[in-house]
Amino acid sequence: RPLGFTIDDRKLKRAGLDYWHQLDITYYDGLEDFYAKNPGAEVYYFSTKAPHLYTEIEYPNPVYIMFGKETKGLPEDLLYKNHDTTVRIPMIDDARSLNLSNSVAIGVYEVLRQEDFKDLCEVGTPTKFSWD
Repeated sequence: RPLGFTIDDRKLKRAGLDYWHQLDITYYDGLEDFYAKNPGAEVYYFSTKAPHLYTEIEYPNPVYIMFGKETKGLPEDLLYKNHDTTVRIPMIDDARSLNLSNSVAIGVYEVLRQEDFKDLCEVGTPTKFSWD
């Protein structure tokens, strides 16, 4: 918090479709609250100002990945203090940044890929034919 948007049942149901029951959502009253409630947490910070590519990192398990607002990103002093765990997604020079939801998806799927997609379905099931 602050979130910068309103959360209510109608908006959550529309945005999350059928997946909200699978989430474990925790709200924090700022960075200090997050760190106080997660002592020793390993955090990787995604930023357009980062020195390392997100694919160069071997993410620990468990890991937190943190993103800032689309308009401002994460505070620069936070990035400076966490130089070794600040990563970027490559993009063209003329673009300010990727959409936040796309950036989060990229980061999450890299962590999942490194865990060999543990507990995820890797093969789809067609309705009109069989893969066999």
